[in-house]
Amino acid sequence: MNADARVARVREVRSRLAREGPARVRDHERDFETVSVPERHGDQLRDLLVAEGAGKVVEIGLAYAGSALAIGEALLTVDAPSCRHVIIDPFQEREYANVGWELLCSAGLDSIARLVPGPSSLALPRLLGEGFVADAAFVDGSHRFHEVFVDLYFLRKIVRPGGLVVVDDDWWPSVHTAARYYERNTGWQVLPDAFPGEPVGVQPQGRQGARCKAYRLPDPPFEPSFQDFRTF
Repeated sequence: MNADARVARVREVRSRLAREGPARVRDHERDFETVSVPERHGDQLRDLLVAEGAGKVVEIGLAYAGSALAIGEALLTVDAPSCRHVIIDPFQEREYANVGWELLCSAGLDSIARLVPGPSSLALPRLLGEGFVADAAFVDGSHRFHEVFVDLYFLRKIVRPGGLVVVDDDWWPSVHTAARYYERNTGWQVLPDAFPGEPVGVQPQGRQGARCKAYRLPDPPFEPSFQDFRTF
């Protein structure tokens, strides 16, 4: 199968998922609509990664594979040598009955994707120890402040200088606050036009803000002085 046919296969699976939903969902009201990245945001994520020429991506959180399929489409479009998609999700089998991974396989993306079924707080240090270097990361795992903060701490070391980190659900105060530390203290630059038409930051109560916020890491990276700490 040539590159165009592989991309077309992923697009067909993405379109079917958006139109029909997954084969199985958890017993939570509107769980797919709430958990999964909407198709429009997936298109924007795909376009961002293609423009970046990303060949290696780390993703935290698989769930129903909405974002994973978009990332896979981007990787196949770029068609970089030895492209890789590392996905970390401790709940894929237990909570989601592997429906997200099955969707990736049906799209043929298991040829470039690797599912790590464990907590990101353990998986990311292992990736770092293996010497894995990513061009970009997509973060949609735990929304607890301390766990998001730890994810971003390790991704700062895994994603190459000048690479991208995209954070989902920036409108959650816990997620926004964790990312804000790195923006204020370690030189992460917001890409305001990465997700056009979306508000950025925490919104007033009852109003949902942006699903995604993109950061570019500094090049070269640096460690801030403890004397220059900026509140966040």
